[in-house]
Amino acid sequence: MKIVVNTRLLRKDQMDGIGWFTYNTLKKITKENPDIEFHFLFDSGIDKRFLFSENIIPHNLFPPAKHALLNIMWFEWSVKKVLKKIEPDLFLSPDGILCLGWKGKQYSVIHDLNFVHIPEVLKYSNRKYYNYFFPRYTKKADRIGTVSEYSRQDIINTYKTNGERIDVLYNGINSFYHPVDSNIKIQTRNKYTQGEDYFVFIGTLSPRKNILALMKAFEIYKSITNKATRLIIAGSGMYKTNELVAYKSEMLFGKDVIFTGRLTDRDLNDVLASALSLVFVPLFEGFGIPVIEAMQCDVPVIASNVTSLPEIISDAGLLVNPENIREIAGAMIKIDEEKTLRKELIQKGRIRKTFFSWDKTSDLLWDSVKKIL
Repeated sequence: MKIVVNTRLLRKDQMDGIGWFTYNTLKKITKENPDIEFHFLFDSGIDKRFLFSENIIPHNLFPPAKHALLNIMWFEWSVKKVLKKIEPDLFLSPDGILCLGWKGKQYSVIHDLNFVHIPEVLKYSNRKYYNYFFPRYTKKADRIGTVSEYSRQDIINTYKTNGERIDVLYNGINSFYHPVDSNIKIQTRNKYTQGEDYFVFIGTLSPRKNILALMKAFEIYKSITNKATRLIIAGSGMYKTNELVAYKSEMLFGKDVIFTGRLTDRDLNDVLASALSLVFVPLFEGFGIPVIEAMQCDVPVIASNVTSLPEIISDAGLLVNPENIREIAGAMIKIDEEKTLRKELIQKGRIRKTFFSWDKTSDLLWDSVKKIL
């Protein structure tokens, strides 16, 4: 049996949610199925760390699929050429994008439909691309996976497709996340916040993540409490990041907002595990991996009460209206001042996180794939 996999988001030191989904699921699936020949399709060079087992044959295809037009060229020309040559039993795409010009079996993982509901947070070319092609990918797919029941229902309702074709494959927690001791917490605070406590946001700096509202809520929090607490925003820049930088320069407490950029895995763990709380208030989320990573690090969570997040968090976090900055600020004050509440949320997080692991995700994905093999 031969399976071709779109692995273009396996990129050294540049992986976010879908990249980690790809990495963690394929690492287990390829090792546990040595009799299957897997062909990995890269677009930015082949890194040996992503060749998990001897049954993987890598291919680097041109052009690098970095934006909408190049995506079309990569999937409908380069990928199609490889698929026609190999004639695999399945083309598996962990980022949802399929090859419309190939007639064989295809499996699509559609993580969410944010581009349908809040297209304004994307570049014009990307919103046009996603909204034109994803209805077609949904129709083309022999089976679909997604990462929450919310996203499953959204795909069903938006694209009027049969829900029996869609399986939920909840995300997991990367192995490098863990609680840290008091010495590491002190060192981390000294490194980033001059020794002060801090709230943290982790993720790409996309408008969808609602970081501007978080910064405004932090201003209110600071004005009310008059504390030295800081706000760390950890992640790489994306569309409209300049608006965040501009607002920081206008803030009364702008000096207390720290943009770290992308961090190494070790630094990311230390920054998260040393925080007063994760504040994660996106406008739209298909899953929200940072919230379970915070639970893994024994850090309480403040998160949006919309889309998939209530499903993922359950009662293990403070849920707020992401469009109400005073409500976000109020939750930050509660987390800061109510030690009993923090302890309760940490304990609930320890229980809730056990529902999610990459081993479970991998098994769910493979069980779903086998339904069409």
